[in-house]
Amino acid sequence: MSDKMRWRYGDTNPVVAAVDAATAIEIGDLVWLDTDDAKPASSQADQGSEGANQEAFADKFLGVAMQRSRSGDTAGIRVATTGVFEFDCPSAAFELGGLIGLDENSGGDGLLNQQVIEVGSSMYAIARVAKREPSATTSVLVDIRSTVMTGGIEGGSPSGV
Repeated sequence: MSDKMRWRYGDTNPVVAAVDAATAIEIGDLVWLDTDDAKPASSQADQGSEGANQEAFADKFLGVAMQRSRSGDTAGIRVATTGVFEFDCPSAAFELGGLIGLDENSGGDGLLNQQVIEVGSSMYAIARVAKREPSATTSVLVDIRSTVMTGGIEGGSPSGV
């Protein structure tokens, strides 16, 4: 996916995260912290199921990339750890406060970098719905909370950090 600024409003409380030279990150990617480097969601190793992939990501969720890092770049990037962002999603209706996690790819073996889906438990969540959508829509406004920097979604498990 190409760079897409997804921030809509609210404080982003950015941090500067290191990125390995071999890692490519686009603006708008949801990123996790792998020891000391930011990585896009799709780079997380497959955990065997959508729920396991979502939970592993939520446990190490850093935020939303506000800068790109091309393969070969060695400079850190700015990552938003809070704020309201608009993400693509499978067609669905959403209620305020609904729990949001990452969507899995069509192969069922990894997460998508810039697409979210409603989840049934806070252990899979990285955000909450910030704007009610009573009719089916393919994009949703979500209020993100970095697990690494803020402890994550209320009731969520910041384990593994």
